[in-house]
Amino acid sequence: MAYVIAISNEKGGVAKTTTSYSLGAALAETGKNILLVDLDPQGNLTLANGIEPAETKNHSGDILLNELSVSEAIRKTYTVRMDIIPSNPRIAEAEHLLRVRSNHTQILKNAFLEKKLGYDFIILDCPPSMGALTINALTAADLLIIPTQAEYFSAYALRNMMTLIRRIRKETNPSLAYRILITLLDQRNRTHRTIREQLQQTFGIGLFDTVIEVDTRLRESPIIGVPITQYRPNSRGSHQYRFLAQELMDYVQQ
Repeated sequence: MAYVIAISNEKGGVAKTTTSYSLGAALAETGKNILLVDLDPQGNLTLANGIEPAETKNHSGDILLNELSVSEAIRKTYTVRMDIIPSNPRIAEAEHLLRVRSNHTQILKNAFLEKKLGYDFIILDCPPSMGALTINALTAADLLIIPTQAEYFSAYALRNMMTLIRRIRKETNPSLAYRILITLLDQRNRTHRTIREQLQQTFGIGLFDTVIEVDTRLRESPIIGVPITQYRPNSRGSHQYRFLAQELMDYVQQ
């Protein structure tokens, strides 16, 4: 069975999609087989892999709404050992349509029970909301990664994420674990350093040791359509996502 990771934060602009893309590529670089799943109606992860969301057939929305099998929606990417299930703007309909279906929170989880998928990790890129799409992802996930900036509003948004985690554990997925990932860190910024220390004191082992610092190459990478580990393999961003991949693998083995 693949290990399922949801990457989510209700606050946008925290490098959620960048983390999905870059972590997936870093894991693939170690020889792991990776499946990315774009659950965001904006489709940025899909675009980063050179696929036009509006023109996509057999997408993540079809799995949730039309009982499409996972294997029918998989597309190859330019990265060896990393595939993707793309998004389509129509997935936004799921926020309303799923709620009227019985057992709707389990659809994604049940879809991943399909045999012979052959992936080591499945990474779910969630929309910046706490609606039906995100709840489906967290119900299916073994681990939730919460990217957050070391800034006041981003850190404050963690309160709502903690509330959602407690709800998911109570209602649909009692074994859901979480780890917080600090992103877009500027070591020169005193406020960033202070909030990072506060997060460490508050969450302790719930925080990844790895941090992702500001790196303009990380912004360029999805635009070019190549993961940072291939675009600039010796950059700071590449090294930090490799560190994160190793830390994640160590965590899973434990």
